[in-house]
Amino acid sequence: MMELSLIQKIAVWSLPVLFAITVHEVAHGWVARRLGDPTAFMMGRLTLNPLKHIDLVGTVIVPLVLVLLGGFIFGWAKPVPVTWQNLRKPKRDMALVALAGPVANLLMAIGWAIVAKIGFLIAADIPFAGQPMIYMGSAGILINIILMVLNLLPLPPLDGGRIMTGILPGPLSYKFSLIEPYGFFILLGLLATGILGDILSPVVQGVLSLLYSVLSL
Repeated sequence: MMELSLIQKIAVWSLPVLFAITVHEVAHGWVARRLGDPTAFMMGRLTLNPLKHIDLVGTVIVPLVLVLLGGFIFGWAKPVPVTWQNLRKPKRDMALVALAGPVANLLMAIGWAIVAKIGFLIAADIPFAGQPMIYMGSAGILINIILMVLNLLPLPPLDGGRIMTGILPGPLSYKFSLIEPYGFFILLGLLATGILGDILSPVVQGVLSLLYSVLSL
């Protein structure tokens, strides 16, 4: 594939990044509502309108800078509010709400893989449509797999940390949850030192290889 210009990179990555981050948050709110908590719905957050979910730093600036630098890509949206007291079984249900985000990213990765596959099939006959589908589909696959794997790290406040909190027995769960105020700083430290990439890259590459193999991409 040809090297993309700056404008082309922004055009290719914008839609996949916006959807990857916003749908992830909507999935949390949708599952929470199904389990008894209507908070996200009442606050108008169960919508695919990205303006309702965009965090200027996490959804726009950080992903854009990382795309331009060609480094490890990640980002975040405004968290969907969940009132755990409304959930039918709060401990279990919070874990299910957390799991919904990574599952949404997996489903989106599969969807973008299908887009890329269609792009490959039509590229020879309709290059003006096929080529953009290949580039955007590939970007969608990558960002969603990265966000899925990243969020499954067992580190509060990431989804994996909340899942772990729901799985661990009471006393251990409480002690583990005390990490949360420091979790974001730990994550930034891991990112800055390159340790985060070393941890995630093999898993991301493994999932990507499996997905590309299944769809013969």
